Amino acid sequence: MVLLAPKPELFYYPATIWVPAGLYQERDLTFSLERFLHRHDVEYVAGCVTGLEATSHRLYTTVGEMAYERLVIAAAGNTARKVHGLEHVCIPCDGYPAVLSLQRRLAALQEGTLAFGFSGNPHEPTALRSEPLFEFLFGTDTLLRRQKRRDRFHLVFFTPCMEADERWGSKGPLQRELAQRGIECHVGRGLHWFGAAGIQFADGEIPSDFTVFIPELVGPSWAKQSDLPLSEDGFIRADTGCRVLGFEGKVYVAGDAGHFPTPAWVPRHGHTANHHATTLVRNLLGDMRGEPTQHTFRQELIYIVDTLEGGLLVFRNHRHSFAWRSPLLHWAKRLFIRTYLREYRTT
Repeated sequence: MVLLAPKPELFYYPATIWVPAGLYQERDLTFSLERFLHRHDVEYVAGCVTGLEATSHRLYTTVGEMAYERLVIAAAGNTARKVHGLEHVCIPCDGYPAVLSLQRRLAALQEGTLAFGFSGNPHEPTALRSEPLFEFLFGTDTLLRRQKRRDRFHLVFFTPCMEADERWGSKGPLQRELAQRGIECHVGRGLHWFGAAGIQFADGEIPSDFTVFIPELVGPSWAKQSDLPLSEDGFIRADTGCRVLGFEGKVYVAGDAGHFPTPAWVPRHGHTANHHATTLVRNLLGDMRGEPTQHTFRQELIYIVDTLEGGLLVFRNHRHSFAWRSPLLHWAKRLFIRTYLREYRTT
């Protein structure tokens, strides 16, 4: 097996929601994979993909061409840059430096309006990052309360999406949480551009002293330089067995880079990617053995929206949908992350 990646390390993005509160630093979330790869007998190649000819089994990279028998794509999607003025906002999904800037700006501001928002992809309803945005928002609210300065700030939530928590069912747990925390809510307003002093919508503007925004996702840029089947926004089309259409048994995809036949409420986050990975491996091993396997991944949403002081557990599948709020869920999420990362800490 060969792994092509820019660095032999893992950076655990989900825990960056706690960086503004000082619970984690970059070194706490960065893990070397060298011993892990050695233990699993995986050859590491430092580089990035630039293109692909799946019909001839050729992968083009920054370190030259690579041939393969079977290819597993576990690439990230790209953050869309469609809205003008993004230089005026903090995009926490851009990496640790962006989250660190959020922490420093919050510490430096004495008062003002803080705006938090996300956008969705009309062509790819699952390609949005709403959950971490709410965690940064609710975490900021809790942090300001702990610092006894919440009354100096006006918090605003915005999204051009028509229904902010449609994917979480019909009971509106997020709308209730926003109202209970006294956060102004703007849903379904067409977003035009960001400026240094605020946000311009189709029907007016909102002043903002600091704006945190998570744009929608689009497919990986290199996929356009390939013969893979792509969706309108560049995601790689696959079936529910994670086999790429037209290249079944040879090319597989899991996670953000894929376009799967799923309902619009099925999210793109780690829980879903884990389901993809498990399904992919089962089908890959079956294909290698020549067995007619057709494993599929579970289509469900399970997420704890952390608030620093607790959390909101949301579950949804084809039959059930519920939300549960508890102060224990903050510690449950931290325990889960600690357990999840144990293998990388000890290898």
